[in-house]
Amino acid sequence: MEKNNALDRKITLPSVLRFTLPSIVMMVITSLYTVVDGTFVSRLIGTDAFSAVNIVYPLMSVTIGLGTMFGTGLTAIVSFKLGEGRKREASENFTFVLLSTVVLGTVFSVFCFVFLEPLLTVLGAEGAVKDYCRAYALPLIPFFTANILQLQFQSLYVAAGKPQIGLVATVIGGLLNVALDYLFIACFHMGIAGAAVGTGIGSLAPALFGICYFTFIRKGELHFVKPRIDWRVLLYTTANGSSEMVNCLSTSVTTFLFNRIMIGLLGADGVAAIGILLYLDFVLTAVVIGYSIGTAPLFGYHYGAGNHAKLGRLFSLSGWFCLVSGAVMTLGTFLFADPLARIFTASGTAVYDLSVAGLKIYALCFLAKGLNIFASGMFTAYGNGKVSAILSLLRTFAFLTLCLTVLSAVFGVNGVWFATPVAEALSFAVTLFYVLRYRKTYHYLQKKV
Repeated sequence: MEKNNALDRKITLPSVLRFTLPSIVMMVITSLYTVVDGTFVSRLIGTDAFSAVNIVYPLMSVTIGLGTMFGTGLTAIVSFKLGEGRKREASENFTFVLLSTVVLGTVFSVFCFVFLEPLLTVLGAEGAVKDYCRAYALPLIPFFTANILQLQFQSLYVAAGKPQIGLVATVIGGLLNVALDYLFIACFHMGIAGAAVGTGIGSLAPALFGICYFTFIRKGELHFVKPRIDWRVLLYTTANGSSEMVNCLSTSVTTFLFNRIMIGLLGADGVAAIGILLYLDFVLTAVVIGYSIGTAPLFGYHYGAGNHAKLGRLFSLSGWFCLVSGAVMTLGTFLFADPLARIFTASGTAVYDLSVAGLKIYALCFLAKGLNIFASGMFTAYGNGKVSAILSLLRTFAFLTLCLTVLSAVFGVNGVWFATPVAEALSFAVTLFYVLRYRKTYHYLQKKV
């Protein structure tokens, strides 16, 4: 069997962190795309425009879901086949799925163009805020396919054993996004449309880089070849990565619910405050999401190769990483709620006061969130899309929707802040059930080398 030297590594904390660090940084930078838009828009244009970015986000979330779904689903397939030494077949599957998602991304962009007005109405855009939503969405839609591709490539660089290449591409895209946002908004006075164009180009650059890399670098584990049409592979990729799509679609729905409830309770200031919480959540959870993406090929490779002891060691290290990271995030968010809120809004404003109060409660969710996200990603890596989808659906939709609806009705604004921590606690109970149930199937509780 041919060895994939990058994946066939010793499982120690330094080794795993070195391998996953590029994925972590990639996800943090990707999460900053929307945060950068929000910061520039809030500071340079105003609260209504900032609310508009948050209202339009569910459309962007669909592309994030598609890119992550096909990226993680395909990564599980190619990593397993690389572990078995079937490199040509892995590249054929890789090429076919990438081409398929380009078609799907184009179809979604056309759909959003045609039905933009009713979509904005459903998302809750009204009056002046709706005008801002329209101005932000129209220039952003043409870049949806690029966003899907660049997210797929993030996972696939790791599967190819080259996470550092993905890091370079993502850093370039992130820096370009920041620079163009400032240029278009502050210098060219393009308003909220400038933020959209800056974000779009920020995702287009790493997408083009990925296409060039996998086209011209032929010595790697993965590269573009003549595709072999295999609808079963596409279906399996979709099913296996469905938890990530469920996660993002559920995020779209719950973001919509957050916005609707806060509009009813506090108006535009409430939407802006919840937007600040969600933006900071994107950045903090990106650490664990990036770690999960980084370890997924390791789980897939060693499962394919039958290295049960390494799977057990990897699971143990990952559990501790997520637990410690969650505790640090909770403590840090609580202690630094004031400066975090000031990134988006001036102190002393209603939005600032709401955000600080909300962050100190919302911070509790990070204690369990990292473990829940990792477990879902691990089951995806093992090829068990069903369990992964169940965990994601319960965590990001069922439990959160229930908690948000009930707690906000009983406790008002405080109920909104507590909804996510309670939902994550409920999700952890389900996660623990499935982890114990499948311990013998996937060998991740193997004790000894």
